Amino acid sequence: MSAVIHIPIFPLPDVVLFPHTLLPLHIFEPRYRQMVRDCLAGEKRLAMALLKPGWEKDYYGRPPVYPIAGAGEIIQQEELADGRFNILLRGTMRIAVTTELPSDKPYRLVRARPLPDRYLDADPKGLADRVERLKVFYLRILSEVHKGQSETTKIFSGVKDPGIIVDRIAGAAITDAETRQQALEAVEVGTRLTVVQDHLVAVLARLSDRNAPAERSPGRQN
Repeated sequence: MSAVIHIPIFPLPDVVLFPHTLLPLHIFEPRYRQMVRDCLAGEKRLAMALLKPGWEKDYYGRPPVYPIAGAGEIIQQEELADGRFNILLRGTMRIAVTTELPSDKPYRLVRARPLPDRYLDADPKGLADRVERLKVFYLRILSEVHKGQSETTKIFSGVKDPGIIVDRIAGAAITDAETRQQALEAVEVGTRLTVVQDHLVAVLARLSDRNAPAERSPGRQN
């Protein structure tokens, strides 16, 4: 893997792409239709960058994005009769955007460097135990929302790498864009696991409150 890559970015206000996950996208703006065409004619790579708050003022320009983004590869595409696209993006890596490049393209290009997972925990067994607890929290959420085992098969089947498992759980269980971005920025896997676990515990607490029977006021005795 090259230490430096040049890659187009697709900035959106509510989308964060994790490595080892899939993201379906509908492409309708002319500048991003051109981006997809150029990607398909080349390496099929693009990055999803989360727009920072205040993006509305300059959406059609170059509003600021968070410097850590998720890069992926287009693995399926469908061009519609009017030029729009449906694509499926497979996350491949985290990247740190270092420079936005001048370009005559209608979309944005950046220079970036890949961010491989880091493992600072010297206790692999301890990290593995934490991952197993994270799985339990995720399974409890699936049970609470009445989703079947097929969801877990897609995430865990044949996967042993802790970073991949945490990314896939984050991609499946976290809906809030800011929390997703926080997990994406956690290059160190132990830190990322903490971010995701804290979120799952909060979700379970909300589900528990929602499902708890309402307390009844004591009625008047006749």
